[in-house]
Amino acid sequence: MDTASEGQGVVDVFHKIHHSGPDREAHMKVLSKALRDPSAQLTFIKLENSMHLLVGLLTGSDARCRLQAARCLHELSRSPHRDVAPACLPATSYLLTYLSGQSTRFTELCLYTLGNLCPDSEVVQQKLLAQGIIPALASCMEIQRHNPAVVEAVGFTLSQLLQTNDAAVKVIPTVLASSLPAQLLSVLAPDPNFALAPAIESAWCLHYLTSSSRDNKELLSRGALLRCSSLLVSLGGAEGNKEEGLELLVCPLLRCVGNLLCCCPVEELNTAVADPQLVICLCALLQTYLQTQPALARESAWVLNNLTAHSNTFCSALLTFNLVSGMIHLLPFSQGINTLILRVLANIAHKKKDFCVQLAQLGLLSALCATLKMADQEMVTLSLDVLFMLVVSAPQVAEEFVQQGGVSLLEAIQYNSKGEMRGRATYLLEHHLLSQ
Repeated sequence: MDTASEGQGVVDVFHKIHHSGPDREAHMKVLSKALRDPSAQLTFIKLENSMHLLVGLLTGSDARCRLQAARCLHELSRSPHRDVAPACLPATSYLLTYLSGQSTRFTELCLYTLGNLCPDSEVVQQKLLAQGIIPALASCMEIQRHNPAVVEAVGFTLSQLLQTNDAAVKVIPTVLASSLPAQLLSVLAPDPNFALAPAIESAWCLHYLTSSSRDNKELLSRGALLRCSSLLVSLGGAEGNKEEGLELLVCPLLRCVGNLLCCCPVEELNTAVADPQLVICLCALLQTYLQTQPALARESAWVLNNLTAHSNTFCSALLTFNLVSGMIHLLPFSQGINTLILRVLANIAHKKKDFCVQLAQLGLLSALCATLKMADQEMVTLSLDVLFMLVVSAPQVAEEFVQQGGVSLLEAIQYNSKGEMRGRATYLLEHHLLSQ
């Protein structure tokens, strides 16, 4: 059907709904299908009293027509035209009211409609916030906490709100003050009732919260770091779990853990992340996604960096669980992963001289001989930093580096580089290596 006839079809069915009796539900179904067309959506909202009619049916006593009216609003909420969302405002207060209803199918429909209306219109966002969408979502999630489909829909709607332009000021403080953070975290509990889809939506909501909050005190106090890191471990990262769609949950969980680690006080870290198996999981995720989804592998390496930055325990765990050799083998890998891996190795070296000796025994010196030749200046600078920590840790480490031809490598950097890199190479040669 062409655009003109589609528009005329909407006009015709609108008049039939306006005047019909027993056939009204059938005509509503026709309208719902017609409103999938973007041009028909514009035609409909321009009709006089069109929204008034929909709202009347949405709030009427006929349950079947009420459902069809909600479906029509849902189709309108998906419109690519920015004028359509504000036109739906007369219905939003009723959609929010229905979130406390008993019909899960109807509740889902209302939630997705509200979620679709959020992103495109600041007027709609402000109206929804004023109408109490956040407490309504919290109440709905509490009532329907045992219904995965509704919990998923609540997560979707909340995630749309959390991504709006003014969310950091107008949305997030209210969300953090509500029961929603605790409810989102409860969805991430690795128990027999765990469902992937609602967990994905909840994890993304938590990601948006952790990315926008300055210190994440509220979430840390609620045990968010422990819950997210525990779920990562339980997902089977150690066995390289490749369940379909799992990466959609792994990605926001990694970001949540990484953001929360940045804010977690050092003295509370071992309590907040109680399971040293997390390092095994992160290394497994790194290997699992290295070739297929390098962005996720990079996220895993970033979390490892944050985890080891201030923790002797987790640095020691990488050595204890024999994970360092595998990381060293990743140093030739690009796409930003090798720089993060080298930072993790630097974190380990920085903690103890004994760790430096172990790193040298595991083959890090020969790997550094390769990274010092790279064109990537960040890699070369990081390599010089790690090399310095290794050679000052024990005389035998410096001797081994000299035996591997390290002096000529540093002399080449002296000759071909400028500034900081040249200075570091010179210092290493003059103070720690040429006397060997």
